[in-house]
Amino acid sequence: MIKFGYTILYVEDVEESVAFYENAFGFHRKFISPDHDYAELNTGATALAFASKSLASQNLSDGFIESSLEDKPFAIEIGFIVDNVPEVLQKATSFGAVIVSEPVEKPWGQVVAYARDLNGFLIEICTEVENVV
Repeated sequence: MIKFGYTILYVEDVEESVAFYENAFGFHRKFISPDHDYAELNTGATALAFASKSLASQNLSDGFIESSLEDKPFAIEIGFIVDNVPEVLQKATSFGAVIVSEPVEKPWGQVVAYARDLNGFLIEICTEVENVV
């Protein structure tokens, strides 16, 4: 059996990133290492995790591309399903998220908006995709 356990974002400050996601989206910490180099948030079936860039450097000897608000986002996003997209987007921006695109209703009825977190990671804030037959 394979289970998707977590997504890890490499960040400069793990504690600051955890606090942002707790405040902006209401997630709760599951675990934070004593040295604050790694943490996980309860987000449902799959955890959202953070590792310090220094810890990532130890694990990835060839290095990695760092995320930054100054650069274009990576070709990947994390998605949060919510009931009220405009409300959640506004709350996230009040804690430092940067709006990429305002809420838009897609042809299939889903409402979608995009923001970037403090580290430049792309976040999709959306309603559930309804079964369309």
